[in-house]
Amino acid sequence: MKELHELNSVRAIDAFIHDHPLSFVYVSRQDCSVCHAILPKLRSLLADYPQIRLGLVDAEVARDIASEFLIFSVPALLLFVNGKELIREGRFVKFDSLRTQLDRIYEAYAI
Repeated sequence: MKELHELNSVRAIDAFIHDHPLSFVYVSRQDCSVCHAILPKLRSLLADYPQIRLGLVDAEVARDIASEFLIFSVPALLLFVNGKELIREGRFVKFDSLRTQLDRIYEAYAI
């Protein structure tokens, strides 16, 4: 399973994105059953991409994330490559499609 880095503020999220060229930010809430169902699948998927770091954000704790990253519902999955957002997925994640996108990006950007 992919290691999680808990991010509790927009500042921590920005630092995480800046410090890791391939960073995946997963935004959820404690009371979101869909969020809890998707997270293990995402961690399993990302285990195949060792250079992608995974950050977990509780939208209730980091309340500014909605306005800073334009997130209106959870779960939200965002992949940043060198600080630029390249993938954004929402509530209903198609993991086959996500894997295809990650394969393409990982092949092009992995160090």
